[in-house]
Amino acid sequence: MPLTPWACANCGFWQKHFEPRSCPVCDDTRNDLPHDGWHFLREEEVAAKLTGSWRQLDRDMVAFSTSPPFGLNGTGWLLLHPDGNTAFEAAPYYTPEMLDEIRRLGGIRFLAASHCHGYGALWQLQDVFEPEVMAIQKDDLRMTKAFRVTWPYDEALELRPGQTLMHVGGHYEGQAVLYDEPRRTLFCGDAFKVDQGEAGENLAVSTHKAFHKDIPLSPGEVRKYRDVIGAVEFDTVCTPFEHARGITTEIALAVLDDQLRGPPGVRHIPMDELRRRAEKRTA
Repeated sequence: MPLTPWACANCGFWQKHFEPRSCPVCDDTRNDLPHDGWHFLREEEVAAKLTGSWRQLDRDMVAFSTSPPFGLNGTGWLLLHPDGNTAFEAAPYYTPEMLDEIRRLGGIRFLAASHCHGYGALWQLQDVFEPEVMAIQKDDLRMTKAFRVTWPYDEALELRPGQTLMHVGGHYEGQAVLYDEPRRTLFCGDAFKVDQGEAGENLAVSTHKAFHKDIPLSPGEVRKYRDVIGAVEFDTVCTPFEHARGITTEIALAVLDDQLRGPPGVRHIPMDELRRRAEKRTA
């Protein structure tokens, strides 16, 4: 019997299945269970609900999204490169127009994601564009029922010179970040949450094990973040939900050092305070 793509109506997580009985993302303590029971949608039902859009960003980046919000409602980042594009994370679904735009921009050579909250419709991108690499950190493989991982990795994987996947764990055991050195950008998964205003300005930054439940990271998990993230230089972070210019390596380290100084907690630290702490570090 052929497997069918099904999306959880609560969080948007896709599974290729006969018919799902539960959702591993919602069943996990980091997400909420649906209040009205399980509902799973076939691809055609999701397609009928959503309109796709994309926006060109600086540094040869394109952000793909859908409306109205569906599930966790993440963003798919397309990083343009003359030797083949890299797609990191995925939109909840890709309409024919979105797929045509990716095709016009040169398709996808490398496909990856930080962890299951950023998977979106990775399965569509793999099915349509047949990328050379579909890379997921090995500890997240249990969440990949919708697509086939072609390159599981341990602590790091260099996709091309200047683009490296690095395992950080923490929020999810297999969470990884993508460091794009030429773009000075860290695609950080849910290692950080950036609170932004209506105009996209950065207001505060936090780090967490479970954002909605306010579950903090352990000190060892914070130190792992710090060891990996502190070794690279960036001036922008992209979560599955935010494009945040001005979040630098020093700002990120100030958030992590705050965790190591006090008891574990999910603290939304205002940007003004983080800038002062970052300046003290570099003084």
